[in-house]
Amino acid sequence: MSSESAPQSRADAAKIAWQKLSAWLAPDHLAGLRPKLHYQAGILAGFALAAAVLLGIADLATRGAIQLRQEEDLKASLEEVVPAELHDNDLLADTVTLPSAAANIGADETVVYLARKQGAVSAVCFKFVAPDGYAGPINIVIGIANNGEILGVRIIAHTETPGLGDKIEITKSPWVLSFDGKSLDNLSMTEWAVKKDSGVFDQFAGATITPRKVVQAIRRGMEFYRAHQTEFK
Repeated sequence: MSSESAPQSRADAAKIAWQKLSAWLAPDHLAGLRPKLHYQAGILAGFALAAAVLLGIADLATRGAIQLRQEEDLKASLEEVVPAELHDNDLLADTVTLPSAAANIGADETVVYLARKQGAVSAVCFKFVAPDGYAGPINIVIGIANNGEILGVRIIAHTETPGLGDKIEITKSPWVLSFDGKSLDNLSMTEWAVKKDSGVFDQFAGATITPRKVVQAIRRGMEFYRAHQTEFK
């Protein structure tokens, strides 16, 4: 086939294809197809395909923004439990991932964020879960100084009862501040409990289960920290 005839053949093929498409889309032809099952199924499939493509495009367009927002929220949470004066590094970029299935803190592996001051680890922080809250899992972030004392605790997600169990939030009450300065060294095992269970932490009127489960989870988080303390370098 010569170089001149090839473009002509492609043009002819395109013309034939257009003619076939025009004929298929002709109102009379479509009117005859509408009652047929395969036509209706094809229309539904076409709409489904178009919806899937649009959803995929939207996901790609927003994925970066969502990830950035999640990182910003996480960084803000970490900085609430590790004072800025204790580190000069990027907490999100300085991490160690440790096995935690046996610790019962909500994950098989836990990412620990290392706070460094002039290269030395001054504190750590990590997220974990109290899986047995009154209304569901309670997500917690904790900061711990290198002497084993709690720097701060924040509740970052929960479904506890508004007006009762939600007092675990710092915006609803100062209750979580009672953990500051506590450690496995300055409290005995029995003291890591609410006062109703002979411990040192307050419970809420009408909502004992929520603070009880948070205290228990924080103690487990502290035990996880102690088990891996020598690995934070």
